Formats: sequence, structure tokens, C-alpha cells
Amino acid sequence: MQIRLSENIRALRRRRGLTQEQLAEALGMTPGAVYKWEAGLSQPELAVIVELADLFDTSVDVLLGY
Repeated sequence: MQIRLSENIRALRRRRGLTQEQLAEALGMTPGAVYKWEAGLSQPELAVIVELADLFDTSVDVLLGY
């Protein structure tokens, strides 16, 4: 199984019409953190993954690409 978290964060963010900066602000994170997630350079902590799933109105499984 390949985890597609970075691609899914980018796709869901774009689908919502959010910039990286707007997503970062909604999560209380820095735009650099969102950039790193989408570039696959780092991954958000589990609590943030759950928060992202809630924000995008999806499940953690979908967000991870499971």
C-alpha cells in the first residue's frame, strides 16, 4: 500500500479553493509546514491529520489514500 497523503492534501486543498497560506491559517500552522506536507518532505502529526480530515469533510482513510 502506498500512502498518498501529500497528493491528497494538495488535491483536497485545491478542491476547496484554499491557498497553502489559508490552509495553514485554518490549522494554526505555518505556510512552510503545509508546503512541506504537499512536497512530501514531511508529514503532519496524527492530531493534525485528524484535523485535516475534519476540515476537508472526509475520513482519515481517504486522506491517507487507504
